[in-house]
Amino acid sequence: MLKTALVTGGAGGIGEAICRRLAADGYAVIINYYHSQQKAEALAAELYGTALYFDVSDNAETAAAIEKAGKIDLLVNNAGISETELFTHLSSEKARKLLDINLWGVMNCSRAVLPHMIRRKSGCIINISSMWGQCGASCEVDYSASKAGIIGFTKALAKEVAPSGIRVNCIAPGFIMTEMNSRYSPEDLDLIREDIPLGIFGEPRHIADAASFLASDQAEYITGQILAVNGGLVI
Repeated sequence: MLKTALVTGGAGGIGEAICRRLAADGYAVIINYYHSQQKAEALAAELYGTALYFDVSDNAETAAAIEKAGKIDLLVNNAGISETELFTHLSSEKARKLLDINLWGVMNCSRAVLPHMIRRKSGCIINISSMWGQCGASCEVDYSASKAGIIGFTKALAKEVAPSGIRVNCIAPGFIMTEMNSRYSPEDLDLIREDIPLGIFGEPRHIADAASFLASDQAEYITGQILAVNGGLVI
């Protein structure tokens, strides 16, 4: 039977790579978007999937959209934003928005899919965190806190839903070459690369490969784990 995967923030960067890989793995892919309607619809048409609008930070809107989507076998909580600013300078509005999307959004989507998964006694949730959720980053304190929250959420939820046959895992990407990191100068990029033991930047496909593995039967005995995909930058 064809399985269905919902990927939040699935229209670009890491999300797009995950959608493409899951479609290649045989999933019917639902591509959630908020701003990127054209990209989401184009990708959905290419992958014979579905583009689905909803704001992950809005609990009621998320629940309604996921209920309408129907059976979901795999949820990939990928939607997120970042802010680079001194902790004391970041406005409360920006900080709240970041936490609402990055952490509350993960919880909203998970809460919406779980009743159906629990009834079926099967399902898989993969949360996308960050290496900064593991070790913290100066000038990205709120972002680091949101991503650390995802790690704690993953571990706790995995324990709670394991008796229902549901696995919950987390991927903590390192420095991945996406639009989010386009703000760095060539000189900054050279300095960052020097700190990566493998000596290369990550690509969205590396995260997609990790998601594919964690969603597969090869990972059937893995839950509550944080898979660091960072070239050795954080060990």
